[in-house]
Amino acid sequence: MHKAIGSKKDFGNLTEDELLTEYNDCVRDIIDNEMVKKMDTYVQHCNTSRLQHSINVSYYSFLICYRMGWDYRSAARAGLLHDLFFYDWRTKKGIPAHHAIWHPRVALDNASKITELNKIEKDAIRKHMWPCTLTPPRYIESYVVTFVDKLSAVCEVAERKYKDIRIRKVAVS
Repeated sequence: MHKAIGSKKDFGNLTEDELLTEYNDCVRDIIDNEMVKKMDTYVQHCNTSRLQHSINVSYYSFLICYRMGWDYRSAARAGLLHDLFFYDWRTKKGIPAHHAIWHPRVALDNASKITELNKIEKDAIRKHMWPCTLTPPRYIESYVVTFVDKLSAVCEVAERKYKDIRIRKVAVS
């Protein structure tokens, strides 16, 4: 299993961490699904695969909701499934003009095919691109997934930019 970018937790060693075990219990039935695994073959932001991005959103949404006493299971699952679509959004071929509005619907449809979703999970997946999707999220967990998604994207892009700067500095030295 991947680990969340920025986390020091070893996702491969669940016996040492009670919280990581709880996270894994939330997503265990979907993390190994073939459709979910397929996201690893698509780039989401710079060098980050769509699966890695989704794990980042899932894990950090889980942590926030767990610490706040909210529905951390729904946040973890929605975070993992929020970008479950299979096309390159950077190209215009065959993709509706407004990817930011379109892909949450596609992700929700795909997620519904692999697992039963509760109302919070559906809302978080469908509205994770708010404010691009005009209707705001209905649940606090949906807001968490929405904001963690944005923060994860920024961190993933910034990580790439930081690596590029370090490579240029080494090449000049």
